[in-house]
Amino acid sequence: MNPVDVAGLPVGDGHPPRIMGVLNMSVESNYDPSTWGDVDGAVEHAERMAAEGADIIDVGLQSSNPKNPWQAVDTELERLERALEVVDRADCDAVWSIETRYAEVADEALARGFDMVNDVCGFADPDMPDVCEKHDAAVVKMASPPDIQSPGHLRSIDDCVAALARGGFTEKTIIDPAFGGWYDEKTYEDNWEMFRRLREFRAFNRPILTATNREDFLGDIADRPDTEDQLAVSLAAATMEVERGADIVRTHDVPETADVAAVADSLGDRRAIETGPAARESDDQAGVHAAELTGVTPREVARNTALRETDGADPAAAGTLTFAAGDLPTPAHEELAAVGGEHGLLVAAGDAGDTIPADEVEAADDDSRGGHGDRPAGEGTFVSGTVAAYEDALPELSGTPGLEALTAAIREAIDREQL
Repeated sequence: MNPVDVAGLPVGDGHPPRIMGVLNMSVESNYDPSTWGDVDGAVEHAERMAAEGADIIDVGLQSSNPKNPWQAVDTELERLERALEVVDRADCDAVWSIETRYAEVADEALARGFDMVNDVCGFADPDMPDVCEKHDAAVVKMASPPDIQSPGHLRSIDDCVAALARGGFTEKTIIDPAFGGWYDEKTYEDNWEMFRRLREFRAFNRPILTATNREDFLGDIADRPDTEDQLAVSLAAATMEVERGADIVRTHDVPETADVAAVADSLGDRRAIETGPAARESDDQAGVHAAELTGVTPREVARNTALRETDGADPAAAGTLTFAAGDLPTPAHEELAAVGGEHGLLVAAGDAGDTIPADEVEAADDDSRGGHGDRPAGEGTFVSGTVAAYEDALPELSGTPGLEALTAAIREAIDREQL
């Protein structure tokens, strides 16, 4: 997915999966090994996680477990003072993330030493996108209804996709599909189905964070109902998450998760990833990013065409080779759509806006409560087709300004297919 700079740490395609270690400073949190009410213990835990491989330390100020009472903003602000002392005292180079649903807490945290925000209510606070943009900070948007007291209260993958699309994104948004037991109506079967279809979240062309560590829906598969017995199932899931598109793995078990993520990344599917010149003068020097997507299913193709306008090619003919790229300059997009349509390539680019049925999925309503980012849900470019179609189109696309990364990635993938 298009990389995001997180306080100097690049996250996304072309970079290794990042490990986010959990540090809960809320006394009501349920997993004791990651919960520290005192500053000294929290400092030691943070330093240990960083030494064991945590790229990011995620500090929670209240439990998101629905079995625990909801905490108001004043409680989080009080607890933030202790968290800031941990940030000041800890001797480690990790990125510091504040897990909060409140823009007021995020603003204070970012102003005083935290680097990014993990918003478990998915912009339910309407000021959250603006606060993160003001600080030029990355933010994790978890799939959630626009209700500050109901993080993750969504059941189906369709609801989760729609909730993420609602309100769009900031420039530095990372998405979280919201696995786990956020509320009683979400069953193990719902989580299993979403896990199998994790790749569909790549349709947003955003880095993906997964948080399944020591979740009961994994433990149930292996008859491990107790949290302390769920390390092995969590590590098995982490390897699949990385191969299915996870760019950040959130975990209570840092060294073990770091090891399995490194193996999954090293031995997973080999993909073509390229970077070309910037699409616009205002873009950073890294330019337009293009990456091959593996394991694409018809459902993932449908997700992409629902979020973007297409060139009219038949989605049923797509899927042999598939690529995602950043936003293209208008002339490059027009040339790609014209040539792709002529040769049977499916090209989807440009936000489709009203294609997600708000009347069918309440969480998708763009006029609902909640914050709105300045980037649309359908940002980026999706191209899919057969090897033959790409071979026919490449001579006409080569040399087009703005398509350098995409055509280079296509050539690399075709060469690999022909070995």
